[in-house]
Amino acid sequence: MKFRMLTGLAMATSLFAATSATAQDTVPQDAPAQAAPASRADRPAIAPAIGPTYFQIETDASVDPDNVLLLDLSNGGRVTIRLKPEWAPTHVERIKTLTREGFYDGVTFHRVIDGFMAQTGDPTGTGNGGSSLPDLKSEFNRVPHLRGTVSMARTQDPDSANSQFFIVFYPRMALDRDYTNFGRVIGGMEYADAINRGEPPANPTRIVQASLGSENAPRPAVNTAPTSDVTADMLNAPVEDAGE
Repeated sequence: MKFRMLTGLAMATSLFAATSATAQDTVPQDAPAQAAPASRADRPAIAPAIGPTYFQIETDASVDPDNVLLLDLSNGGRVTIRLKPEWAPTHVERIKTLTREGFYDGVTFHRVIDGFMAQTGDPTGTGNGGSSLPDLKSEFNRVPHLRGTVSMARTQDPDSANSQFFIVFYPRMALDRDYTNFGRVIGGMEYADAINRGEPPANPTRIVQASLGSENAPRPAVNTAPTSDVTADMLNAPVEDAGE
């Protein structure tokens, strides 16, 4: 399985040349060699069709619920995402197909960078996995990567997106027209902000349930109460006699 993670993260030329796995926005040393995004002339064509509602985001989740993605997280929150087939029809259909199959249920956010993004969609939790479906042709578009943007992760191959996606915490315009932007968070962004950080996180946040608004799936019960560690003293404590 190809290593599907978010690349092309440069805000400066030095990030493209970096090889250290410890730099915040670089990839692990065992990842495929990364390169700067191709020049504008060499990039895949950008979808040309722009209608009067192209950039509009419907924030009412009851409208067109089949294009609303609901992520119930292990931190107790629900993130509501408006899917935009006008931007990336095949990518939206892939997300919907995998959601209906339950593919994302239980999957962790395996790469979460503070001030940047939270990445998920790999059932192995390593960043190397994906679904059994074929990779997708890129559908780069004119929509900027703003706070709340939901976009597909890929390798340096523009046509390698499969199942992994990321939620943007803070605008990152360097990703524009190099990653397929397919939706926007319209509710529960505070729960996305609360996803545990790390590459990978020590205690990763999970997608307990992913569903479409049209499915009317009941929200799962999530226990977010902290659990205390079992100590040796607790195990060795004498058992009290309950009496007869």
